[in-house]
Amino acid sequence: MCRNITVLRGLEPAATSEEIYAAALQYVRKVTGVGSLSSTTRAPIERAAAEVARITEQLLAEMPERRNPPQTVPPLRRPEVRARLGLD
Repeated sequence: MCRNITVLRGLEPAATSEEIYAAALQYVRKVTGVGSLSSTTRAPIERAAAEVARITEQLLAEMPERRNPPQTVPPLRRPEVRARLGLD
């Protein structure tokens, strides 16, 4: 599990729903201390991540434009990560 939550505000193009959900899931897993999902943790973790993602999308829509883009590229935009996750 990554130590840092991905910065989504100010991305060009704007953060996708997939990227927002991934960041929400990362946050929920971090605060709960759940490293990998099991049959007992999957449902509550996914529900919480979906709610955090919904709130995050709303928050990003309400925030003013960012002057400078984030310094790092979100993981889901990196070819090596997408290949490892089987997303391409």
